[in-house]
Amino acid sequence: MKQKRFILPESEIPTQWYNIQADMKTKPMPMLNPQTRQPLTAEDLYPIFCKECSQQELNTTDAWIDIPEEVLEKYCYYRSTPLVRAYGLEKALGTPAHIYFKNESASPIGSHKLNSALAQAYYCKQEGVTHVTTETGAGQWGAALSYATKVFGIECAVYQVKVSYEQKPYRRSIMQVFGAQVTPSPSMSTRAGKDILTANPNHQGSLGTAISEAIELARMTPNCKYALGSVLNHVSLHQTIIGLEAEKQMEMAGEYPDVVIACFGGGSNFAGISFPFMRHNILDGKKTRFVAAEPDNCPKLSQGKFEYDFADEAGYTPLMPMFTLGHKFQPALIHAGGLRFHGAGVIVSQLLKDGLMEVADISQIDSFSAGCLFAKAEGIIPAPESCHAIAAAIQEANKCKESGEEKVILFNLSGHGLVDMAAYDQYLSGAMMR
Repeated sequence: MKQKRFILPESEIPTQWYNIQADMKTKPMPMLNPQTRQPLTAEDLYPIFCKECSQQELNTTDAWIDIPEEVLEKYCYYRSTPLVRAYGLEKALGTPAHIYFKNESASPIGSHKLNSALAQAYYCKQEGVTHVTTETGAGQWGAALSYATKVFGIECAVYQVKVSYEQKPYRRSIMQVFGAQVTPSPSMSTRAGKDILTANPNHQGSLGTAISEAIELARMTPNCKYALGSVLNHVSLHQTIIGLEAEKQMEMAGEYPDVVIACFGGGSNFAGISFPFMRHNILDGKKTRFVAAEPDNCPKLSQGKFEYDFADEAGYTPLMPMFTLGHKFQPALIHAGGLRFHGAGVIVSQLLKDGLMEVADISQIDSFSAGCLFAKAEGIIPAPESCHAIAAAIQEANKCKESGEEKVILFNLSGHGLVDMAAYDQYLSGAMMR
């Protein structure tokens, strides 16, 4: 059997992020200032975000952005992450497809989220920021930012979606171990939270509610900025380290993907694995397919409307042109907390409009069934979010089995599920909702 794992030497780790906006044939529509309804400027974002991230957010001209030396140094603690040929899964499925996964669960906090957390914490530190606020769904982003801010000596406050705060106590503990203040959202600590709870005292929270509270706290706190873990362009930019590594590792394997798959909440890990490969479709005429696997209980890509909407429930964020279920949408209480978001990022929304990507809606039961099969075949228990990507990859592999085609499938294993075992308990006992 051929080598199964492909790891880049430190000298081959990418030193730049890829900005797909520079190469897109149709640029995304501009985000709007919610007060003036005029196209957003970087200066409009400065009160909330650090300046460098604000500038990266609106950069549509530079295809390559240098990774700061200090960030690259921290990346080298855990990058490159392995690219793995999933022989066990191929055998279990009896498929002629070659299945590869990029194992982002190998990061110190167990998910891809650290790639952007380190960058954002670094830029805040360089600007002299002393406090950072954020939101988190399942807790991967909150854990990543809690660690990254500790690395760079910044205080961190996290609003965790209430249902995930209760479902995933160990993710909360991880954040607290790194010194973060963690509050279930919606809470009574902000005006946005009070308004939401007044209207609905039993509100179990969403990423939209948590974003509202985190932004409000950032505005109220001196020398404080807000950091977002997905959706925004600069977050997608930072995550392209995943696909840029995978591109080199696929060369080591002697193959090139026919299909690239990732789970989809706001778009960060999908962008991270897909954008570097998608540039070859745009510039070189490659025909790779790109599949975003979203939960069928929160189907913003397949059933949302493309329109200007807020990224948060209270309406504090810029207006974004995106596929959305509406910023007041209350998603089902599924265990894939990182995917319970009402809208898609601006770049991804334009790519979907242009037909450069596809969507697979996955039920919670099917996702956990796929996750268990993957665990048995490959020895890694995946995060509930990643289970959606695995389910979509299995669907593609089964199509190859039916047709006899030997396609190459690549998916992003965005995180492990070792602190999500209560969710697996529900699935195994038959108590899980669809």
